[in-house]
Amino acid sequence: MHNAALLACGLPQRYGRLHIRPEELSAAVPLLGRSGFLGVNLTIPHKVAVLPMLDVLDGGAQVLGAVNTIAIRDQKLHGFNTDGPGLVRAIAADFGVRLGELRVLILGAGGGAGRAIALQCALEGCPRITLVNRTLQKVEALAGEVSKVRPAGRSETEVHALGSEDSALAEHVAATDLILQCSSVGMHVDDPSPLCADFLRRSHLVYDTIYSNRSQLISAAAALGARTANGLSLLLHQGALAFEIWFQRPAPVEVMHAALLEARAKANS
Repeated sequence: MHNAALLACGLPQRYGRLHIRPEELSAAVPLLGRSGFLGVNLTIPHKVAVLPMLDVLDGGAQVLGAVNTIAIRDQKLHGFNTDGPGLVRAIAADFGVRLGELRVLILGAGGGAGRAIALQCALEGCPRITLVNRTLQKVEALAGEVSKVRPAGRSETEVHALGSEDSALAEHVAATDLILQCSSVGMHVDDPSPLCADFLRRSHLVYDTIYSNRSQLISAAAALGARTANGLSLLLHQGALAFEIWFQRPAPVEVMHAALLEARAKANS
Protein backbone atom coordinates (compact mmCIF):
# COMPACT_ATOMS: atom_id res chain seq x y z
CA MET A 1 0.00 0.00 0.00
CA HIS A 2 2.89 2.37 0.68
CA ASN A 3 4.50 1.87 -2.71
CA ALA A 4 1.12 2.40 -4.36
CA ALA A 5 0.77 5.65 -2.40
CA LEU A 6 4.27 6.82 -3.33
CA LEU A 7 3.61 6.19 -7.03
CA ALA A 8 0.23 7.92 -6.89
CA CYS A 9 1.82 11.00 -5.30
CA GLY A 10 4.75 11.08 -7.72
CA LEU A 11 7.28 10.63 -4.91
CA PRO A 12 10.64 8.99 -5.67
CA GLN A 13 10.95 7.04 -2.42
CA ARG A 14 10.18 3.33 -2.11
CA TYR A 15 9.05 1.20 0.81
CA GLY A 16 10.89 -2.05 1.54
CA ARG A 17 11.34 -4.66 4.24
CA LEU A 18 14.29 -5.15 6.56
CA HIS A 19 14.74 -8.22 8.75
CA ILE A 20 16.26 -6.93 11.98
CA ARG A 21 16.71 -9.47 14.76
CA PRO A 22 16.16 -8.33 18.36
CA GLU A 23 19.87 -8.48 19.14
CA GLU A 24 20.58 -6.28 16.08
CA LEU A 25 18.11 -3.51 16.85
CA SER A 26 20.38 -1.26 18.94
CA ALA A 27 23.00 -1.26 16.18
CA ALA A 28 20.51 -0.87 13.31
CA VAL A 29 18.40 2.04 14.60
CA PRO A 30 21.23 4.65 14.75
CA LEU A 31 22.16 3.79 11.15
CA LEU A 32 18.76 4.84 9.79
CA GLY A 33 19.40 8.57 9.75
CA ARG A 34 22.89 8.13 8.32
CA SER A 35 21.65 5.85 5.53
CA GLY A 36 19.12 8.13 3.87
CA PHE A 37 15.94 6.74 5.41
CA LEU A 38 12.99 9.10 5.88
CA GLY A 39 11.30 6.74 8.29
CA VAL A 40 10.43 3.17 9.18
CA ASN A 41 7.65 1.06 10.58
CA LEU A 42 8.39 -1.34 13.42
CA THR A 43 6.53 -4.47 14.32
CA ILE A 44 6.71 -7.01 17.15
CA PRO A 45 9.07 -7.49 19.00
CA HIS A 46 10.64 -4.06 18.38
CA LYS A 47 7.78 -1.69 19.32
CA VAL A 48 8.79 -1.42 22.99
CA ALA A 49 12.51 -2.26 22.75
CA VAL A 50 13.13 0.76 20.48
CA LEU A 51 11.88 3.36 22.97
CA PRO A 52 15.22 4.20 24.65
CA MET A 53 16.88 4.54 21.23
CA LEU A 54 14.70 7.46 20.11
CA ASP A 55 15.40 11.18 20.45
CA VAL A 56 11.78 12.40 20.57
CA LEU A 57 8.63 10.53 21.58
CA ASP A 58 5.15 11.68 20.54
CA GLY A 59 2.65 12.14 23.35
CA GLY A 60 0.40 9.33 22.15
CA ALA A 61 3.34 6.94 21.92
CA GLN A 62 4.30 7.88 25.47
CA VAL A 63 0.86 6.89 26.76
CA LEU A 64 0.72 3.68 24.70
CA GLY A 65 4.29 2.77 25.69
CA ALA A 66 5.13 1.53 22.20
CA VAL A 67 6.25 2.87 18.82
CA ASN A 68 5.38 1.50 15.39
CA THR A 69 6.49 4.47 13.28
CA ILE A 70 9.75 6.43 13.25
CA ALA A 71 10.28 9.66 11.32
CA ILE A 72 13.84 10.85 10.76
CA ARG A 73 14.08 14.63 10.84
CA ASP A 74 17.40 16.51 11.00
CA GLN A 75 19.17 13.30 12.02
CA LYS A 76 16.82 12.90 15.00
CA LEU A 77 14.59 9.87 15.47
CA HIS A 78 10.97 10.80 16.27
CA GLY A 79 8.77 7.97 17.55
CA PHE A 80 5.01 7.69 16.97
CA ASN A 81 2.31 5.08 17.41
CA THR A 82 -0.30 4.99 14.64
CA ASP A 83 -2.00 1.79 15.81
CA GLY A 84 -4.35 3.49 18.27
CA PRO A 85 -5.19 6.54 16.11
CA GLY A 86 -5.55 4.18 13.14
CA LEU A 87 -8.26 2.33 15.03
CA VAL A 88 -10.07 5.62 15.70
CA ARG A 89 -10.15 6.33 11.96
CA ALA A 90 -11.15 2.75 11.14
CA ILE A 91 -14.13 2.78 13.52
CA ALA A 92 -15.30 6.12 12.11
CA ALA A 93 -14.94 4.86 8.52
CA ASP A 94 -16.54 1.45 9.08
CA PHE A 95 -19.34 2.36 11.48
CA GLY A 96 -19.80 6.11 11.11
CA VAL A 97 -19.38 6.74 14.85
CA ARG A 98 -16.73 8.26 17.08
CA LEU A 99 -14.87 5.70 19.19
CA GLY A 100 -14.98 7.92 22.26
CA GLU A 101 -18.80 7.78 22.34
CA LEU A 102 -18.93 3.99 22.67
CA ARG A 103 -18.92 1.53 25.55
CA VAL A 104 -16.21 -0.92 24.57
CA LEU A 105 -15.41 -4.54 25.40
CA ILE A 106 -11.95 -5.78 24.36
CA LEU A 107 -11.35 -9.51 23.90
CA GLY A 108 -7.72 -10.55 24.21
CA ALA A 109 -6.83 -7.39 26.07
CA GLY A 110 -3.75 -8.98 27.62
CA GLY A 111 -1.69 -8.88 24.41
CA GLY A 112 0.23 -6.02 22.83
CA ALA A 113 -2.51 -5.03 20.39
CA GLY A 114 -5.18 -5.26 23.08
CA ARG A 115 -3.16 -3.09 25.44
CA ALA A 116 -2.61 -0.36 22.83
CA ILE A 117 -6.27 -0.40 21.87
CA ALA A 118 -7.42 -0.25 25.50
CA LEU A 119 -5.25 2.77 26.21
CA GLN A 120 -6.41 4.46 23.00
CA CYS A 121 -10.03 3.92 24.04
CA ALA A 122 -9.21 5.65 27.32
CA LEU A 123 -7.50 8.51 25.46
CA GLU A 124 -10.65 8.90 23.35
CA GLY A 125 -12.81 9.14 26.47
CA CYS A 126 -14.87 5.95 26.08
CA PRO A 127 -17.33 5.97 29.01
CA ARG A 128 -16.92 2.24 29.76
CA ILE A 129 -14.08 -0.16 28.95
CA THR A 130 -14.27 -3.87 29.76
CA LEU A 131 -11.03 -5.82 29.41
CA VAL A 132 -11.32 -9.58 28.85
CA ASN A 133 -8.46 -12.06 28.75
CA ARG A 134 -7.74 -15.70 29.52
CA THR A 135 -5.22 -14.61 32.17
CA LEU A 136 -7.02 -12.30 34.57
CA GLN A 137 -3.83 -10.94 36.15
CA LYS A 138 -2.76 -9.37 32.86
CA VAL A 139 -5.93 -7.36 32.42
CA GLU A 140 -6.11 -6.40 36.10
CA ALA A 141 -2.72 -4.72 35.71
CA LEU A 142 -3.84 -3.08 32.45
CA ALA A 143 -7.06 -1.87 34.07
CA GLY A 144 -4.93 0.11 36.52
CA GLU A 145 -3.09 1.79 33.64
CA VAL A 146 -6.28 2.51 31.71
CA SER A 147 -7.95 4.04 34.77
CA LYS A 148 -5.20 6.67 35.01
CA VAL A 149 -5.75 7.94 31.44
CA ARG A 150 -8.35 10.68 31.28
CA PRO A 151 -8.71 13.25 28.48
CA ALA A 152 -9.16 16.85 29.54
CA GLY A 153 -12.77 17.73 30.21
CA ARG A 154 -13.98 14.11 30.25
CA SER A 155 -15.37 12.25 33.24
CA GLU A 156 -13.58 9.20 34.62
CA THR A 157 -13.81 6.05 32.50
CA GLU A 158 -15.53 3.03 34.06
CA VAL A 159 -13.03 0.17 33.72
CA HIS A 160 -13.65 -3.55 34.33
CA ALA A 161 -11.30 -6.55 34.12
CA LEU A 162 -12.65 -10.06 33.53
CA GLY A 163 -11.33 -13.54 32.82
CA SER A 164 -12.69 -15.08 29.64
CA GLU A 165 -14.68 -17.64 31.66
CA ASP A 166 -16.10 -15.13 34.14
CA SER A 167 -19.79 -15.70 34.87
CA ALA A 168 -20.41 -11.94 34.59
CA LEU A 169 -19.18 -11.81 30.98
CA ALA A 170 -22.66 -11.99 29.44
CA GLU A 171 -23.80 -9.07 31.59
CA HIS A 172 -20.83 -6.97 30.49
CA VAL A 173 -21.37 -7.81 26.81
CA ALA A 174 -24.97 -6.66 27.17
CA ALA A 175 -23.70 -3.30 28.47
CA THR A 176 -21.39 -2.86 25.46
CA ASP A 177 -21.78 -0.98 22.17
CA LEU A 178 -18.54 -2.08 20.46
CA ILE A 179 -16.84 -5.48 20.77
CA LEU A 180 -13.17 -5.35 19.77
CA GLN A 181 -11.50 -8.74 19.18
CA CYS A 182 -7.73 -8.40 19.63
CA SER A 183 -6.56 -11.95 20.31
CA SER A 184 -5.07 -14.35 17.77
CA VAL A 185 -8.14 -16.60 18.01
CA GLY A 186 -9.61 -16.66 14.53
CA MET A 187 -6.35 -16.62 12.60
CA HIS A 188 -7.20 -20.14 11.41
CA VAL A 189 -10.53 -20.87 9.74
CA ASP A 190 -11.37 -23.66 12.20
CA ASP A 191 -10.71 -21.53 15.31
CA PRO A 192 -13.76 -21.21 17.56
CA SER A 193 -15.24 -17.82 18.41
CA PRO A 194 -13.66 -16.24 21.52
CA LEU A 195 -17.13 -15.13 22.60
CA CYS A 196 -20.28 -17.19 23.00
CA ALA A 197 -22.67 -16.39 20.14
CA ASP A 198 -25.57 -16.30 22.61
CA PHE A 199 -24.08 -13.13 24.13
CA LEU A 200 -24.25 -11.19 20.86
CA ARG A 201 -27.03 -8.80 19.94
CA ARG A 202 -28.10 -7.20 16.68
CA SER A 203 -27.31 -3.80 18.19
CA HIS A 204 -23.62 -4.62 18.69
CA LEU A 205 -20.82 -3.26 16.55
CA VAL A 206 -18.24 -6.04 16.18
CA TYR A 207 -14.67 -5.38 15.04
CA ASP A 208 -12.16 -8.23 14.65
CA THR A 209 -8.55 -7.16 14.20
CA ILE A 210 -7.94 -10.35 12.18
CA TYR A 211 -8.34 -9.77 8.45
CA SER A 212 -6.75 -12.85 6.88
CA ASN A 213 -10.08 -14.69 6.90
CA ARG A 214 -13.68 -14.36 8.11
CA SER A 215 -13.61 -15.32 11.79
CA GLN A 216 -16.32 -17.28 13.58
CA LEU A 217 -17.06 -14.20 15.71
CA ILE A 218 -17.70 -12.04 12.63
CA SER A 219 -19.84 -14.77 11.05
CA ALA A 220 -21.95 -15.18 14.19
CA ALA A 221 -22.46 -11.43 14.59
CA ALA A 222 -23.32 -10.93 10.91
CA ALA A 223 -25.87 -13.76 11.08
CA LEU A 224 -27.71 -11.76 13.76
CA GLY A 225 -27.69 -8.64 11.61
CA ALA A 226 -25.02 -6.88 13.68
CA ARG A 227 -22.65 -4.53 11.89
CA THR A 228 -19.16 -5.98 11.54
CA ALA A 229 -15.72 -5.03 10.23
CA ASN A 230 -12.25 -6.54 10.27
CA GLY A 231 -8.68 -5.40 10.76
CA LEU A 232 -7.99 -4.52 7.14
CA SER A 233 -9.26 -1.02 7.82
CA LEU A 234 -6.95 -0.74 10.85
CA LEU A 235 -4.01 -1.81 8.69
CA LEU A 236 -5.04 0.79 6.11
CA HIS A 237 -5.49 3.73 8.45
CA GLN A 238 -2.42 3.13 10.62
CA GLY A 239 -0.45 3.01 7.37
CA ALA A 240 -2.07 6.19 6.07
CA LEU A 241 -1.18 7.97 9.30
CA ALA A 242 2.45 6.82 8.99
CA PHE A 243 2.54 8.17 5.42
CA GLU A 244 1.23 11.52 6.65
CA ILE A 245 3.87 11.65 9.41
CA TRP A 246 6.69 10.95 6.95
CA PHE A 247 5.60 13.24 4.13
CA GLN A 248 3.54 15.91 5.93
CA ARG A 249 0.74 15.60 3.37
CA PRO A 250 -2.61 13.73 3.17
CA ALA A 251 -2.29 10.06 2.29
CA PRO A 252 -4.08 8.75 -0.84
CA VAL A 253 -6.26 6.45 1.25
CA GLU A 254 -8.34 5.07 -1.63
CA VAL A 255 -5.20 4.13 -3.57
CA MET A 256 -3.77 2.42 -0.50
CA HIS A 257 -7.05 0.59 0.12
CA ALA A 258 -7.15 -0.69 -3.46
CA ALA A 259 -3.57 -1.95 -3.12
CA LEU A 260 -4.46 -3.84 0.06
CA LEU A 261 -7.49 -5.45 -1.55
CA GLU A 262 -5.42 -6.48 -4.56
CA ALA A 263 -2.72 -7.99 -2.35
CA ARG A 264 -5.29 -9.90 -0.30
CA ALA A 265 -6.97 -11.24 -3.45
CA LYS A 266 -3.60 -12.48 -4.74
CA ALA A 267 -2.82 -14.12 -1.40
CA ASN A 268 -6.16 -15.94 -1.39
CA SER A 269 -6.02 -17.04 -5.04
